[in-house]
Amino acid sequence: MPLQQRPTGRGANQEAVRRHNLGTLLGHVHHDGDVSRATLTTRMGLNRSTIAALVTELERLGVVAQSVPRGERSGAGRPSLHVRPGPRELYVLAVEVRVETVEVARISLGGAMTDRRIAIVPDGATPDVVVDLIAQTAAPVAASAAEEALLLGVGIGVPGIVTVDDRRIHSAPNLGWDEVAFGDLVAQRLGSALPVTIGNDANLGVLAEHTRGAARGMTDVIYLSGDVGVGGGLVTRGRSMLGTVGYAGEVGHMRVRSDGRRCRCGSYGCWETEVGAVAVAEALGTPSHDIAHLATLLEGVRNASTPLRDVGRMLGVGITNLVNIFDPQVVILGGLLSALYPAVRTEVDRECAHAILDPSARRTEVLQAGLGRDSVLFGAGELAFATVLADPVHAVAEAERVGSAAVVG
Repeated sequence: MPLQQRPTGRGANQEAVRRHNLGTLLGHVHHDGDVSRATLTTRMGLNRSTIAALVTELERLGVVAQSVPRGERSGAGRPSLHVRPGPRELYVLAVEVRVETVEVARISLGGAMTDRRIAIVPDGATPDVVVDLIAQTAAPVAASAAEEALLLGVGIGVPGIVTVDDRRIHSAPNLGWDEVAFGDLVAQRLGSALPVTIGNDANLGVLAEHTRGAARGMTDVIYLSGDVGVGGGLVTRGRSMLGTVGYAGEVGHMRVRSDGRRCRCGSYGCWETEVGAVAVAEALGTPSHDIAHLATLLEGVRNASTPLRDVGRMLGVGITNLVNIFDPQVVILGGLLSALYPAVRTEVDRECAHAILDPSARRTEVLQAGLGRDSVLFGAGELAFATVLADPVHAVAEAERVGSAAVVG
């Protein structure tokens, strides 16, 4: 099949601008769920007729709809039409890979999570085994969508260092993996030509919380994901900080105790050995490292034991270090850390009050994740939607061509 020639010159530039504006407008609808055309005019700096034309084009695709909301104020002039996701469902598959589980969810344009499935990962599972679990779990999630719905892509969050461009996991100590072309393996296993994107779980967690969670509207954010390990996602001046090769945010391997226990990374005294699932389980006196089980036990804690208070103190030590380095507006605790915080709030707050530089001038808040345990899943969905929002017309056409039938277990 011959390659299509791209238009050149002024026409090509106008086409690029139009596609960019379509994606930007659809992005506002995706993140707000319902937004007036007047608001879109102000946000995008375009005139009303241009906004109307863009909305009409997306409406023809069935991906947005517009109407006058009930109770809209009447008066001089007509009320502004509101734009929302359309009758044709656009969705992505969001995947979170954890040490002990794989979870897959269907997330639609507008951010609605409409289905989810979970599978148990056996101890020492290889990448191929986990890829098979993803495929087996994704199949019924995709099958539950309406026949006319369009699957636009797959986003995956993993607890490791990821090189986004080539979809490779460089290092995932808690999974025992190094140099795995994981995105390619998933794409091959699903047998689909749809985009497969992959990111570090904490980076996706901060993306979701910054986009539609507890940090919405903030410019400087730290998100901490707690599981067997601990990872960090950073937003500075409104931009995600990934580092030169993707190591930024590996805060779980911050050394906090020179004589501490050995970490899976090979070092000693890493922060995650003091506040991760293993440490929490020991403090609670349970052999289980299952995150849901630990979270349930933590819900019942009224007076923390001395071992659990020690975990809380070390959580405060790490948070203090990060606040002193990055000066964020908010530190958001996700995963197991979100469940842990209420039980050890006194210890965390005491440590922060004593060790943060100039605490009287600080305005940093420590908050539980606004999206609960779903921050990473929502972030994986946002990662997949980013490809769509870059060029929605092309993404919809490609999804129609490929279809979702190739996603099989």
